[in-house]
Amino acid sequence: MRRSRGFTLIELVMVIVLLAIVATVSVQFVSLSTRGALDLSARQQRALQAVVIGEQLSRSLREAFPLSVRVNGQCIEWLPLLAATNYSRRTRGPGFDRVDVVPFSDPPPAGSRAVIFGYGTGVSALYGNNNPGPVSTSVDTVADTTLTLTAAHRFSQQSPERRLFAVGEPVSICQSGRYLYRHTGYGRSETQLAPPSAGRREVMSANLAGPVNFRVTPPSLLRAAVVEFTLTLQDYDTGSDETTTTIQEVQIRNVP
Repeated sequence: MRRSRGFTLIELVMVIVLLAIVATVSVQFVSLSTRGALDLSARQQRALQAVVIGEQLSRSLREAFPLSVRVNGQCIEWLPLLAATNYSRRTRGPGFDRVDVVPFSDPPPAGSRAVIFGYGTGVSALYGNNNPGPVSTSVDTVADTTLTLTAAHRFSQQSPERRLFAVGEPVSICQSGRYLYRHTGYGRSETQLAPPSAGRREVMSANLAGPVNFRVTPPSLLRAAVVEFTLTLQDYDTGSDETTTTIQEVQIRNVP
C-alpha cells in the first residue's frame, strides 16, 4: 500500500508558532516605524509653529518705539511706531498746539501721538498724559511742515538730533494658561495691565506649555533695545508630553 504523505501535528504547530513570531515582529516594526513618523511630524509641526509665533513677535516688536517696551509677568507691551521725521521747532505760544516739522514721507494718522526724546522720564511717562511731557496729545492734522495737535502740549525735553516720532495706541502680548493672546484697543495706562481687561484680543497660540518669559534690555544713547523671549510648545491633541522650546532675541534699532 502507498503511504499517505502530509504534515504531522507537531510540524503544523511549529509552523503556526513561527508564523506568529514573524507576524509579531512585523507588526512591532510597522508600529514603531509609524510611531516614529508621527513623532517626527509632530516635532516638525511644533517647530513650524514656533517659527511662525517668533516671526510674528519679531515683526511686531521691530516696529515698536524702543523706549516704550515694558514687561509685567507674562505680558509684554509697547507703543507701535507709525512715522518719524525731524522737527524745526517744538510747540510754542500762544496755542502750544503746533510743531514745525520736515514733511513726513508717510504722514501719521489722526489720533496718533507725537513723541520727542523721552530718555530719563521712565517708561510709564510714555503711557501717561503729563504736560509738560515727552508724549503729546492726539494729532489732529498733518499738513506739509505743520503738525497740529488736538490740545495744547509742551514737550519737556529737546532731542539732540531733533527727531520726532508718531506712535499709536499700545499693544500687548500676554499668556493666559496654554494660550498666547495679542491685545489691542484697550487704551493707555501708566500702570501696565497684565493682561488688559478691555479692547480686543486675538489668539496667537493655543498650545503653550509652561510660562512665556519676556526680558527687555532697554536702549541707551549708544545701543538699541533688545527683547528676549522664551516659549515652550506642546502638542495637546496627540496626548504627547514631548515639548519644543524656542529662545529668540529681537533688536529694536530705531533708537531716537
